[in-house]
Amino acid sequence: MEIANRIILLLLLLPGIAVAQNASGGRTQEVHVGVILDLGSLVGKIAITSISLALEDFYAAHQNYSTKLVLHIRDSKSDDVQAASQALDLLENYNVETIIGPEKSSQAIFISELGTKSHVPVISFTATSPTLSTSSLPYFVRATLNDSAQVSCIASIIKAYGWRKVISIYEDSEYGRGIISYLVDVLQEVNVQVPYRSVIPPSATSEQITKELYKLMTMQTRVYIVHMSSMLASTLFLKAKEIGMMEKGHVWIITGGVTNLIDSLHPSVVESMNGALGVHFYVPKSTELDNFTTRWNMRYRIDNPTDPPSKLSIFGLWSYDTIWAVAQAAEKVGLANATFRKPISKQKTTDLETLETSSNGPELLKEIMQSKFIGLSGRFDLSDRQLVVSAFQIINIFGRGWREIGYWSAQNGLSRKLNQSQPTTYSTSMPDLNPVIWPGETTDIPKGFEVPASGKKLQVGVRPSGYQQFIKVEKDQITGATKATGLSVDVFEEAVKILPYAVPFEYILFGSPEDTSSRSYDDFVYQVHLKIYDIVIGDITIRYNRTFYADFTVPYTESGIAMVVPVRDSINKNTWIFLKPLTPGMWLGSIAFFIYTGVVVFSLEFLGNNQNVRRPIPRQLGILIFFSLFEEKEIVERFLSRIVLIVWLCFLLVVTSSYTANLSSMLTVQQLHPTVNDIQELLKSGENVGYHRGSYVKGLLEELGFERSKIKPYDTPDDFHNALSTGSSNGGIAALVHEVPYIKLFLANHCKGYTMVGPIYKAAGFGYALAKGNPLLSDISKAILNVTGGDTILQIEKKWIGYQNDCQNVGPITGSSSLTFDNFRELFILTGAASTSSLLIALVIYAYKKQHRSTEVIEVDRTQVEENRANEDKNEPQEGNQGVAPEDHVQFRRDREENDQLHEQTGSERVGDRNPHTSTDACNGSVASHRGEPITVLQAESIRS
Repeated sequence: MEIANRIILLLLLLPGIAVAQNASGGRTQEVHVGVILDLGSLVGKIAITSISLALEDFYAAHQNYSTKLVLHIRDSKSDDVQAASQALDLLENYNVETIIGPEKSSQAIFISELGTKSHVPVISFTATSPTLSTSSLPYFVRATLNDSAQVSCIASIIKAYGWRKVISIYEDSEYGRGIISYLVDVLQEVNVQVPYRSVIPPSATSEQITKELYKLMTMQTRVYIVHMSSMLASTLFLKAKEIGMMEKGHVWIITGGVTNLIDSLHPSVVESMNGALGVHFYVPKSTELDNFTTRWNMRYRIDNPTDPPSKLSIFGLWSYDTIWAVAQAAEKVGLANATFRKPISKQKTTDLETLETSSNGPELLKEIMQSKFIGLSGRFDLSDRQLVVSAFQIINIFGRGWREIGYWSAQNGLSRKLNQSQPTTYSTSMPDLNPVIWPGETTDIPKGFEVPASGKKLQVGVRPSGYQQFIKVEKDQITGATKATGLSVDVFEEAVKILPYAVPFEYILFGSPEDTSSRSYDDFVYQVHLKIYDIVIGDITIRYNRTFYADFTVPYTESGIAMVVPVRDSINKNTWIFLKPLTPGMWLGSIAFFIYTGVVVFSLEFLGNNQNVRRPIPRQLGILIFFSLFEEKEIVERFLSRIVLIVWLCFLLVVTSSYTANLSSMLTVQQLHPTVNDIQELLKSGENVGYHRGSYVKGLLEELGFERSKIKPYDTPDDFHNALSTGSSNGGIAALVHEVPYIKLFLANHCKGYTMVGPIYKAAGFGYALAKGNPLLSDISKAILNVTGGDTILQIEKKWIGYQNDCQNVGPITGSSSLTFDNFRELFILTGAASTSSLLIALVIYAYKKQHRSTEVIEVDRTQVEENRANEDKNEPQEGNQGVAPEDHVQFRRDREENDQLHEQTGSERVGDRNPHTSTDACNGSVASHRGEPITVLQAESIRS
């Protein structure tokens, strides 16, 4: 037992003996490292605890290293000058090989300049501003992420939820300003505007913050991106909740500067952020991280006994990994003979000019940049002199904590689960995120804007029109208020009523009530781009060139450009009009089936009938035609023939009825002819055309090739009527080229004598114009679709345009089209199938009967021959009668031929539906042909059969 105790004691003493030997014999080389932090800030306290644990853990794991970091910790007290002073002290008096810190980006800029001058690497794990350029500061290393890395994630979130405008709220400091230009650029790439930027000084009081928040409440945009320090953000959200800006309808997105410390903030501050979204650097889970977190919590309470408990943040992990990276680099470089050289100068100089330079600085910087390992924060790679972004975690602040709603990575975009090993298509889709509990504890996605109740009314621009049915503008002589009426106004007001929120508006006159043409519609639409109006309404055509400076709602009228032309009353004198109801293909098809049906019926009736076959050819053709047109019971005897004729007559009935109806329609419609059928006719004839003054139709006509002298402007529908009535030859016009909505209005008042031809050109119709990016666009468009898709638009049109049922000329004239073969394809197939199948059945029956008849004749001939031989044997011929035998043989052959003919005739009558009179006459005729002469045995047998 005593021996065992001695062994255990020896094992416990071995590490100490080894360390003592290393200290006494190996002489560990000290590497001086400066640390500049704001020791009173939350980040500073978290980092100091992590740094002390990092030193302990590193040298416990690397006891045989010949170098050891010696830290010189300085407090910047959140002051840039103090931080610079501490850096000079460390460089001049302690010859530090590297400086870790400084906490703020503004401090890091000046200290990095000192590091560049003295060749001392400066490593910051908290300076995230993009203004800190690693290219212009060669000795600066960012052991954290550049703030610009998270703007793509924020833009993806905004695009996923469809918000069109956002307001940035940022701290007026190097840290706050650095991200804004990157954020705006990325948002513009996804068509998101930043109409206002709220800048809050770091030293702003609660009253100043409240005043700025009230200013934001007067604006329409309700999506806010907050980028500031955790202390300033805490005050901001407490005040935002106090004045009601954390209620339903608001959207808050917080950058990593706050969310990376969300677990360490006071619970009341976290509760004030409820419903906000945050971008959080993703830290992969590991056993080492869990163990370190437990140790860190214990050490933090020891280091800060009077502070409330805090939680480890990503800044603590980055500071831990930074110490490991510097310690490894120092060991590789050695730094055994590290020296600082003073610059040679014979004149009086300042302390900055006499700053010594490190001989080992470049090599140490190189080794730090080559640091690549898996640390507590994940992959720690400083090869680009800053950490490379892997993924962001998107969180939703709720209660006193937060919940995960998804991830974002540069490869995959948004996703609910992070799977970097299997890259998929880049996504910016909302369904790829988990549901969010928004401010006001609602799951309804905020639309991103509101019309403020205390703000100004929606400025609606209106312009007088030559068509007062669409819009009429009047100005009250007493109050000066603008009043607008008309179809366009009614549609707009009905759409506003449907919106899910109240939109107070007022009409603002563009021009004067009497002025309808001095300023173009392009100028009118351009006013929304100049921010003079929020929206302009009226008979505004949606045109491509106008979309460059305005967004349009969906159209609320029909689209297109057409012609109004006079009609002439004339009777069509076309001699061959009776051929037009059917196309040439239909005529040829009908004739072909006419002949085919006649051939089939002829074949069915006369197949195997020798009497009919011997008829003259002209008579046979006459019967064929007769069979194709008529059904005579005395002539058509076979059942199959009647089936074919019944189907054929049905076909004729349908075709002739359709032919008659189409011919009647042609004779009726073609009595009214437009004087012009196509715009090209006007070009060729050189006649005058008219358009509405101020309309873009003039430019269209010029593009088509019309001479300017042939294009005449008019102002009112009455002017159009007078010009069309006068005619082109008398100084008027041959056609009016106008938009379809105007033409319908014109024809509603001038039904007789005019018609619409076209459309001859496509157009998008009438719509309302808003400034580009206006969040009202989507809701207004949906409301217009609701109005135009129901009975509301019919009532509005009835009110301003009236019913057009009595105006037969409204709409383009379209005569009846000729009937084609395809119109009767199924009928042709049915007729052809009936005829062909009947013919095939008759052929089969005929072949069968003929085969049976041939067999029967052969048997009769054989019997007759045997009987003749028997008679010859009984009555041997006398010598005087021997010369008669050949004559008897000839007579016998003649009798047999006549018998065959008689047999075929009677057999043919038995195949179809026999006529008893016909059969009897044939039989009597056969017997009568032999009257007075002896009947042969073959003839008798034929008659009996």
